[in-house]
Amino acid sequence: MENQIHLEGIDPLEFFGINNKKIDLIKSFFPKIIITARGNSLHIRGDEKELKNFEKKFSLLLDHYYQFNVLTEDIILQILATGTPALEENGTAEKDIIVFGNNGKPVRARTPNQRVLLEESVKNDLIFAVGPAGTGKTYTAIALAVRALKNREIKKIILSRPAVEAGENLGFLPGDLKEKIDPYLQPLYDALQDMIPPRKLEEFMKDGVIEIAPLAFMRGRTLSNAFVILDEAQNTTINQLKMFLTRMGLNAKFIITGDVTQIDLPKRSNSGLIFAMKLLRNIESISIVQFNTKDIVRHRLVREIVDAYSKYYEEQADKKSEDNNHKNNR
Repeated sequence: MENQIHLEGIDPLEFFGINNKKIDLIKSFFPKIIITARGNSLHIRGDEKELKNFEKKFSLLLDHYYQFNVLTEDIILQILATGTPALEENGTAEKDIIVFGNNGKPVRARTPNQRVLLEESVKNDLIFAVGPAGTGKTYTAIALAVRALKNREIKKIILSRPAVEAGENLGFLPGDLKEKIDPYLQPLYDALQDMIPPRKLEEFMKDGVIEIAPLAFMRGRTLSNAFVILDEAQNTTINQLKMFLTRMGLNAKFIITGDVTQIDLPKRSNSGLIFAMKLLRNIESISIVQFNTKDIVRHRLVREIVDAYSKYYEEQADKKSEDNNHKNNR
């Protein structure tokens, strides 16, 4: 009996190893089967019972790689010798680990409010995650989306941003629309590249399993069986955010991230994020997670910079209030 196993979206080196060291290790566990590695597939030949046993154990190796993005010789030995997933054996399923990134590096909820976002994502389908730069709002949200995709809870990840330039004009940049927009969406690509191997990410993007697009591209769509993240939502207008929120279809989870101190719209009062949080905060299954400077995970100076700007804005607001009171008392 003959069969073929395709290694979809996997670098063959991960399974075959340098000088076929890993595949030779796998072969040593199945001496009655002829295993031939060809490109991105394995050709196996042998007794039907032996093949079924091989396929069952090999699927554990595949599952481990898809979960952790790494497959070492020690893991191969452990899985094939015991017939159980390495995750269960090692007890590595810590509660703060959201997903395992490239080379098996765990992506954790590292701050109090990142943990709150992790908990709220289990309970609610629509979450606003707001707070200053560097708090990991978007990165944590993308990790949650990747986990949901790996766990087959959803079929698609959609990442979006409003095309409002931070003091710049995309129209003057060279290239077509995609070339103009891609640099603006680069932070979303960067996060995905930390969590999904390059070959698999390229496959997901090509097949539309992962989509990164400006907010305007969401109009008229119904987003079902998807984990949808809207980043930089402070730069949406009231009508734009209403349009986005009403795209929500069946089995969809939405996370909206933003920083209300960095609004690039002509009028701060036009921010759809501020309006939506006030309007929707009391609706069941909608959650608001408020990040603060204690959640900043970038360089220590970022926290001090954010604090300095916050203090300045508060002083300006107090001064404006005093001036208005002075005028009214005249």
